[in-house]
Amino acid sequence: MTETAPLTKGARIRETGLLEQRTPPRHPAPPRRRGALLGGLLRTARPKQWVKNVLVVAAPAAAGQLFSRHALTQLTLVFALFTACAAAVYLINDARDADADRAHPTKRHRPVAAGQVPVPVAYAVGGALAVLAPAAAAWLTSPFVSALLTAYVGMQLAYCVSLKHVLVVDLVVVTTGFLMRAMVGGLALGIPLSRWFLITTGFGALFMVSAKRYSEAVQMAGKAGATRALLTEYTTGYLRFVWQLAAGVAVLGYCLWALEEGGVPHTSVLPWRQLSMVAFILAVLRYAVFADRGTAGEPEEVVLRDRALALIGLVWLAMYGLAVANW
Repeated sequence: MTETAPLTKGARIRETGLLEQRTPPRHPAPPRRRGALLGGLLRTARPKQWVKNVLVVAAPAAAGQLFSRHALTQLTLVFALFTACAAAVYLINDARDADADRAHPTKRHRPVAAGQVPVPVAYAVGGALAVLAPAAAAWLTSPFVSALLTAYVGMQLAYCVSLKHVLVVDLVVVTTGFLMRAMVGGLALGIPLSRWFLITTGFGALFMVSAKRYSEAVQMAGKAGATRALLTEYTTGYLRFVWQLAAGVAVLGYCLWALEEGGVPHTSVLPWRQLSMVAFILAVLRYAVFADRGTAGEPEEVVLRDRALALIGLVWLAMYGLAVANW
Protein backbone atom coordinates (compact mmCIF):
# COMPACT_ATOMS: atom_id res chain seq x y z
CA MET A 1 0.00 0.00 0.00
CA THR A 2 1.35 3.36 -1.00
CA GLU A 3 1.29 6.18 1.53
CA THR A 4 0.48 9.64 0.33
CA ALA A 5 3.15 12.11 1.20
CA PRO A 6 1.98 14.92 3.43
CA LEU A 7 1.39 18.21 1.66
CA THR A 8 3.92 20.89 2.18
CA LYS A 9 2.87 24.28 3.51
CA GLY A 10 3.02 25.85 0.03
CA ALA A 11 0.96 23.02 -1.46
CA ARG A 12 -1.68 23.44 1.22
CA ILE A 13 -1.93 27.16 0.50
CA ARG A 14 -2.26 26.49 -3.26
CA GLU A 15 -4.97 23.87 -2.63
CA THR A 16 -6.89 26.22 -0.36
CA GLY A 17 -6.72 28.90 -3.06
CA LEU A 18 -8.07 26.50 -5.68
CA LEU A 19 -10.96 25.50 -3.42
CA GLU A 20 -11.84 29.12 -2.78
CA GLN A 21 -11.86 29.78 -6.53
CA ARG A 22 -14.19 26.83 -7.15
CA THR A 23 -16.56 27.76 -4.33
CA PRO A 24 -18.85 30.63 -5.32
CA PRO A 25 -18.60 33.59 -2.95
CA ARG A 26 -21.38 33.96 -0.40
CA HIS A 27 -22.79 37.45 -0.27
CA PRO A 28 -25.24 38.55 2.43
CA ALA A 29 -28.73 38.67 1.05
CA PRO A 30 -30.23 42.17 0.76
CA PRO A 31 -33.52 41.06 2.38
CA ARG A 32 -31.59 40.24 5.56
CA ARG A 33 -30.23 43.80 5.67
CA ARG A 34 -33.71 45.16 5.05
CA GLY A 35 -34.99 42.89 7.81
CA ALA A 36 -32.39 44.27 10.20
CA LEU A 37 -33.43 47.82 9.31
CA LEU A 38 -37.12 47.04 9.80
CA GLY A 39 -36.34 45.35 13.11
CA GLY A 40 -34.37 48.41 14.20
CA LEU A 41 -37.25 50.71 13.27
CA LEU A 42 -39.65 48.52 15.22
CA ARG A 43 -37.39 48.54 18.29
CA THR A 44 -37.08 52.32 18.05
CA ALA A 45 -40.88 52.55 18.07
CA ARG A 46 -40.76 51.09 21.64
CA PRO A 47 -43.31 48.22 21.43
CA LYS A 48 -43.26 47.88 25.25
CA GLN A 49 -44.72 51.39 25.49
CA TRP A 50 -47.71 50.59 23.28
CA VAL A 51 -49.62 49.27 26.29
CA LYS A 52 -50.08 52.92 27.36
CA ASN A 53 -52.26 53.48 24.30
CA VAL A 54 -54.87 51.08 25.72
CA LEU A 55 -56.06 54.21 27.55
CA VAL A 56 -57.98 55.08 24.36
CA VAL A 57 -60.77 52.80 25.64
CA ALA A 58 -61.07 54.71 28.94
CA ALA A 59 -63.75 57.23 27.96
CA PRO A 60 -65.97 54.75 26.02
CA ALA A 61 -65.67 52.26 28.90
CA ALA A 62 -66.63 54.95 31.42
CA ALA A 63 -69.67 55.81 29.29
CA GLY A 64 -70.69 52.16 28.82
CA GLN A 65 -70.28 52.36 25.02
CA LEU A 66 -67.42 49.95 24.51
CA PHE A 67 -68.86 46.75 23.07
CA SER A 68 -70.60 47.78 19.87
CA ARG A 69 -69.05 46.84 16.52
CA HIS A 70 -68.67 50.51 15.54
CA ALA A 71 -66.97 51.37 18.83
CA LEU A 72 -64.52 48.46 18.63
CA THR A 73 -63.63 49.30 15.01
CA GLN A 74 -63.06 52.97 15.77
CA LEU A 75 -61.06 52.29 18.93
CA THR A 76 -58.81 49.78 17.15
CA LEU A 77 -58.16 52.38 14.48
CA VAL A 78 -57.50 55.13 17.02
CA PHE A 79 -55.15 52.83 18.95
CA ALA A 80 -53.14 52.20 15.77
CA LEU A 81 -53.03 55.90 14.85
CA PHE A 82 -51.94 56.96 18.33
CA THR A 83 -49.27 54.26 18.30
CA ALA A 84 -48.02 55.62 14.95
CA CYS A 85 -47.83 59.15 16.39
CA ALA A 86 -45.92 57.94 19.44
CA ALA A 87 -43.55 55.96 17.18
CA ALA A 88 -42.94 59.11 15.12
CA VAL A 89 -41.89 60.98 18.25
CA TYR A 90 -39.57 58.17 19.38
CA LEU A 91 -37.91 57.98 15.95
CA ILE A 92 -37.30 61.73 15.69
CA ASN A 93 -36.15 61.91 19.31
CA ASP A 94 -33.63 59.09 18.87
CA ALA A 95 -32.35 60.58 15.61
CA ARG A 96 -31.87 63.94 17.28
CA ASP A 97 -30.12 62.45 20.33
CA ALA A 98 -28.03 59.88 18.44
CA ASP A 99 -24.67 61.50 19.23
CA ALA A 100 -25.45 61.91 22.92
CA ASP A 101 -26.87 58.37 23.16
CA ARG A 102 -23.63 56.89 21.80
CA ALA A 103 -21.82 58.19 24.89
CA HIS A 104 -24.44 56.71 27.25
CA PRO A 105 -23.77 53.24 28.74
CA THR A 106 -27.31 51.98 28.03
CA LYS A 107 -28.75 54.20 25.31
CA ARG A 108 -25.82 53.46 23.00
CA HIS A 109 -27.53 50.13 22.24
CA ARG A 110 -30.56 51.87 20.73
CA PRO A 111 -30.82 51.07 16.99
CA VAL A 112 -30.22 54.65 15.82
CA ALA A 113 -27.28 55.25 18.14
CA ALA A 114 -25.81 51.83 17.27
CA GLY A 115 -26.01 52.53 13.53
CA GLN A 116 -28.61 49.84 12.78
CA VAL A 117 -31.02 52.59 11.68
CA PRO A 118 -29.35 55.51 9.85
CA VAL A 119 -30.22 58.92 11.25
CA PRO A 120 -31.73 60.21 7.95
CA VAL A 121 -33.96 57.11 7.75
CA ALA A 122 -35.18 57.65 11.34
CA TYR A 123 -35.98 61.29 10.54
CA ALA A 124 -37.74 60.35 7.30
CA VAL A 125 -39.88 57.56 8.77
CA GLY A 126 -40.69 59.60 11.89
CA GLY A 127 -41.66 62.64 9.82
CA ALA A 128 -43.83 60.53 7.51
CA LEU A 129 -45.69 58.95 10.43
CA ALA A 130 -46.14 62.35 12.10
CA VAL A 131 -47.87 63.67 8.98
CA LEU A 132 -49.74 60.59 7.78
CA ALA A 133 -51.30 59.50 11.10
CA PRO A 134 -53.24 62.76 11.77
CA ALA A 135 -54.18 62.95 8.07
CA ALA A 136 -55.55 59.39 8.19
CA ALA A 137 -57.44 60.27 11.38
CA ALA A 138 -59.17 63.19 9.64
CA TRP A 139 -60.26 60.84 6.85
CA LEU A 140 -61.13 57.72 8.83
CA THR A 141 -62.37 59.04 12.19
CA SER A 142 -63.11 62.70 12.90
CA PRO A 143 -61.42 66.13 12.63
CA PHE A 144 -61.31 66.30 16.44
CA VAL A 145 -59.19 63.15 16.63
CA SER A 146 -56.91 64.52 13.91
CA ALA A 147 -56.52 67.81 15.80
CA LEU A 148 -55.72 66.00 19.04
CA LEU A 149 -53.12 63.77 17.35
CA THR A 150 -51.54 66.81 15.71
CA ALA A 151 -51.40 68.57 19.07
CA TYR A 152 -49.90 65.47 20.68
CA VAL A 153 -47.13 65.18 18.09
CA GLY A 154 -46.35 68.90 18.27
CA MET A 155 -46.28 68.90 22.07
CA GLN A 156 -44.09 65.80 22.27
CA LEU A 157 -41.62 67.12 19.70
CA ALA A 158 -41.43 70.40 21.62
CA TYR A 159 -40.77 68.30 24.73
CA CYS A 160 -37.92 66.46 22.98
CA VAL A 161 -36.35 69.72 21.80
CA SER A 162 -36.67 71.97 24.86
CA LEU A 163 -39.59 71.41 27.23
CA LYS A 164 -37.98 68.40 28.91
CA HIS A 165 -35.42 70.81 30.32
CA VAL A 166 -38.03 73.10 31.94
CA LEU A 167 -38.95 72.46 35.58
CA VAL A 168 -42.59 71.46 36.20
CA VAL A 169 -43.45 71.88 32.52
CA ASP A 170 -41.86 68.49 31.80
CA LEU A 171 -44.22 66.85 34.30
CA VAL A 172 -47.21 68.64 32.79
CA VAL A 173 -46.32 67.60 29.22
CA VAL A 174 -45.93 63.91 30.08
CA THR A 175 -49.15 63.98 32.12
CA THR A 176 -51.01 65.68 29.26
CA GLY A 177 -49.84 62.92 26.93
CA PHE A 178 -51.58 60.34 29.12
CA LEU A 179 -54.69 62.54 29.36
CA MET A 180 -54.82 62.86 25.57
CA ARG A 181 -54.74 59.07 25.26
CA ALA A 182 -57.70 58.84 27.62
CA MET A 183 -59.62 61.56 25.76
CA VAL A 184 -59.14 60.46 22.17
CA GLY A 185 -61.47 57.46 22.37
CA GLY A 186 -64.33 59.68 23.55
CA LEU A 187 -63.63 62.17 20.75
CA ALA A 188 -63.64 59.38 18.15
CA LEU A 189 -67.09 58.18 19.27
CA GLY A 190 -68.57 61.58 20.07
CA ILE A 191 -68.88 60.84 23.79
CA PRO A 192 -69.07 63.87 26.12
CA LEU A 193 -66.17 63.82 28.58
CA SER A 194 -67.22 64.11 32.22
CA ARG A 195 -65.43 66.67 34.40
CA TRP A 196 -64.84 63.92 36.99
CA PHE A 197 -63.33 61.68 34.32
CA LEU A 198 -60.90 64.42 33.27
CA ILE A 199 -59.97 65.34 36.86
CA THR A 200 -59.43 61.75 37.99
CA THR A 201 -57.55 60.72 34.86
CA GLY A 202 -55.39 63.84 34.74
CA PHE A 203 -54.32 63.79 38.37
CA GLY A 204 -54.00 60.00 38.36
CA ALA A 205 -51.55 60.35 35.47
CA LEU A 206 -49.68 63.11 37.31
CA PHE A 207 -49.47 60.84 40.36
CA MET A 208 -47.80 58.07 38.36
CA VAL A 209 -45.51 60.42 36.39
CA SER A 210 -44.28 62.28 39.48
CA ALA A 211 -43.91 58.98 41.41
CA LYS A 212 -41.72 57.69 38.59
CA ARG A 213 -39.59 60.86 38.65
CA TYR A 214 -39.34 60.60 42.44
CA SER A 215 -38.17 56.99 42.15
CA GLU A 216 -35.55 57.97 39.59
CA ALA A 217 -34.34 60.80 41.83
CA VAL A 218 -34.10 58.47 44.85
CA GLN A 219 -32.19 55.83 42.90
CA MET A 220 -29.79 58.41 41.43
CA ALA A 221 -29.11 60.14 44.77
CA GLY A 222 -25.36 60.32 45.34
CA LYS A 223 -24.58 58.95 41.86
CA ALA A 224 -23.05 60.86 39.00
CA GLY A 225 -24.69 61.05 35.59
CA ALA A 226 -28.45 61.08 36.13
CA THR A 227 -30.42 59.59 33.28
CA ARG A 228 -32.45 62.82 33.14
CA ALA A 229 -30.51 66.05 33.51
CA LEU A 230 -33.52 67.74 35.09
CA LEU A 231 -33.48 65.30 38.02
CA THR A 232 -30.53 67.20 39.48
CA GLU A 233 -32.73 70.32 39.71
CA TYR A 234 -35.71 68.63 41.39
CA THR A 235 -35.52 67.76 45.06
CA THR A 236 -36.95 64.50 46.31
CA GLY A 237 -39.03 66.48 48.80
CA TYR A 238 -40.68 68.45 46.00
CA LEU A 239 -41.41 65.38 43.89
CA ARG A 240 -42.85 63.64 46.94
CA PHE A 241 -45.14 66.63 47.49
CA VAL A 242 -46.30 66.49 43.84
CA TRP A 243 -47.21 62.80 43.82
CA GLN A 244 -48.95 63.05 47.21
CA LEU A 245 -50.95 66.08 46.05
CA ALA A 246 -51.87 64.39 42.76
CA ALA A 247 -52.93 61.19 44.53
CA GLY A 248 -55.18 63.16 46.88
CA VAL A 249 -56.90 65.10 44.08
CA ALA A 250 -57.38 61.92 42.00
CA VAL A 251 -59.04 60.17 44.97
CA LEU A 252 -61.20 63.22 45.69
CA GLY A 253 -62.33 63.47 42.06
CA TYR A 254 -63.21 59.77 41.94
CA CYS A 255 -65.15 59.92 45.21
CA LEU A 256 -67.14 62.94 44.01
CA TRP A 257 -68.09 60.95 40.90
CA ALA A 258 -69.10 57.95 43.00
CA LEU A 259 -71.23 60.06 45.37
CA GLU A 260 -72.69 62.30 42.67
CA GLU A 261 -76.12 60.65 42.93
CA GLY A 262 -76.24 60.95 46.70
CA GLY A 263 -75.21 57.37 47.38
CA VAL A 264 -78.70 55.98 46.66
CA PRO A 265 -78.69 52.96 44.32
CA HIS A 266 -81.47 52.78 41.75
CA THR A 267 -81.77 49.54 39.84
CA SER A 268 -78.38 48.11 40.76
CA VAL A 269 -78.18 45.00 42.91
CA LEU A 270 -75.54 46.75 45.06
CA PRO A 271 -74.25 50.34 45.16
CA TRP A 272 -71.30 49.53 42.92
CA ARG A 273 -70.40 53.18 42.36
CA GLN A 274 -69.86 53.76 46.07
CA LEU A 275 -68.24 50.37 46.68
CA SER A 276 -65.73 50.98 43.88
CA MET A 277 -64.30 53.86 45.94
CA VAL A 278 -62.83 51.31 48.36
CA ALA A 279 -60.98 49.44 45.62
CA PHE A 280 -59.81 52.67 43.98
CA ILE A 281 -58.42 54.09 47.23
CA LEU A 282 -56.75 50.76 48.07
CA ALA A 283 -55.11 50.72 44.62
CA VAL A 284 -53.76 54.26 45.11
CA LEU A 285 -52.49 53.42 48.60
CA ARG A 286 -50.83 50.23 47.35
CA TYR A 287 -49.14 52.07 44.47
CA ALA A 288 -47.99 54.74 46.92
CA VAL A 289 -46.02 52.05 48.80
CA PHE A 290 -43.76 51.63 45.76
CA ALA A 291 -43.62 55.38 45.18
CA ASP A 292 -42.53 55.95 48.78
CA ARG A 293 -39.82 53.28 48.47
CA GLY A 294 -38.54 54.84 45.28
CA THR A 295 -39.32 51.73 43.21
CA ALA A 296 -42.24 53.06 41.13
CA GLY A 297 -40.76 52.85 37.63
CA GLU A 298 -42.97 52.24 34.61
CA PRO A 299 -46.63 51.99 35.78
CA GLU A 300 -47.29 48.79 33.82
CA GLU A 301 -44.24 47.12 35.37
CA VAL A 302 -45.34 48.11 38.89
CA VAL A 303 -48.82 46.66 38.36
CA LEU A 304 -47.61 43.43 36.76
CA ARG A 305 -44.87 42.92 39.35
CA ASP A 306 -47.17 43.20 42.37
CA ARG A 307 -49.92 40.57 42.50
CA ALA A 308 -51.85 42.34 45.25
CA LEU A 309 -52.01 45.56 43.23
CA ALA A 310 -53.04 43.65 40.10
CA LEU A 311 -55.82 41.89 42.06
CA ILE A 312 -57.07 45.16 43.55
CA GLY A 313 -57.07 46.65 40.06
CA LEU A 314 -59.16 43.79 38.70
CA VAL A 315 -61.66 44.11 41.57
CA TRP A 316 -61.93 47.85 40.95
CA LEU A 317 -62.37 47.27 37.22
CA ALA A 318 -65.18 44.79 37.86
CA MET A 319 -66.97 47.13 40.27
CA TYR A 320 -66.53 50.08 37.93
CA GLY A 321 -67.94 48.08 35.04
CA LEU A 322 -70.96 47.00 37.10
CA ALA A 323 -71.53 50.62 38.15
CA VAL A 324 -71.42 51.85 34.56
CA ALA A 325 -73.71 49.01 33.41
CA ASN A 326 -76.05 49.77 36.35
CA TRP A 327 -76.30 46.03 37.03
